[in-house]
Amino acid sequence: MRADRLVAVLLLMQSRGRVTAAEIAAEMEISVATARRDLEALSAAGIPVYPQAGRGGGWALLGGARTDLSGLKASEARALFLLLGPAAAIAPEAKAALRKLVRALPATFRQEAEAAADAVVVDPARWGEHRRTRPVFVDLLEDAVVRRRKVRLTYSGRERVVAPYGLVDKDDTWYLIAGTPDGQRTFRVDRVDDVEVMEEPAARPARFDLAAAWDEVVIAMEARRATTTATATVEARYLPVLRDRFGRHCEVIPQGGQGGQGEPGERVRVALTAPTARDIARQLAGWGDLVVVEGPQSVRDELTKLAVQITTLYDRQNQ
Repeated sequence: MRADRLVAVLLLMQSRGRVTAAEIAAEMEISVATARRDLEALSAAGIPVYPQAGRGGGWALLGGARTDLSGLKASEARALFLLLGPAAAIAPEAKAALRKLVRALPATFRQEAEAAADAVVVDPARWGEHRRTRPVFVDLLEDAVVRRRKVRLTYSGRERVVAPYGLVDKDDTWYLIAGTPDGQRTFRVDRVDDVEVMEEPAARPARFDLAAAWDEVVIAMEARRATTTATATVEARYLPVLRDRFGRHCEVIPQGGQGGQGEPGERVRVALTAPTARDIARQLAGWGDLVVVEGPQSVRDELTKLAVQITTLYDRQNQ
């Protein structure tokens, strides 16, 4: 896990003072290129890691060697935890590493470092769309979450003051979970028109778990979106592709007590869900006979309609 490596790289540098990418690679059994990328990631995150050119050079921590993390400034500790926090949300071993880091920090830094580590959750499962642009207000909202400050949002033409609890990065689509006078709400960040971070403190519920809160949001969203379910079969080797396309909306139906992907050449039964039969048909139309829909008939009918539309369109164009 990359989070573990980044922590280990930092601790190695603090114990030795100066290291080369080759030394890190040998120590951690990774490639020199990977070691160099990890060093550059630490530097880009704001950790005082910098390269030294020339004979006897390498990479060093500003200020020389240290035996623990107590030499980090508050801003540097925060940068490190913002970098590693998302990984900890989906990797227990990374979360354990962050807990060790917290104990190594001075008491005055711990609260902000813990807030930074819990400021963002990464959910790799797709909604069925893919985005690559980081919304402009993510950094401001991240700052408000870490510093526990209220935010004045302009969202869907309405201005409101909220207490930001945390951010979720779901397949490059960002969401803000926040407290409002009407209770906990979820805001899609790319639909936010303006953000003003206020100096008024924002309270976060005791024992609030961002990952658990997001799971509840997802369950509610999925319940609204997935109102139609189709049963289909797909050759086992194509199952990972189908799962990537449908995300949470593709579940394997166990056969003979087995819930795996089956042997090569075998067909696996799956349950596919979407708001309407038409939505399922549209996503499967390009699969041809690789995916065979068993039912319901409404989905099969929509596939037939799409096939007729496509055939008619191109037959007409080829005349």
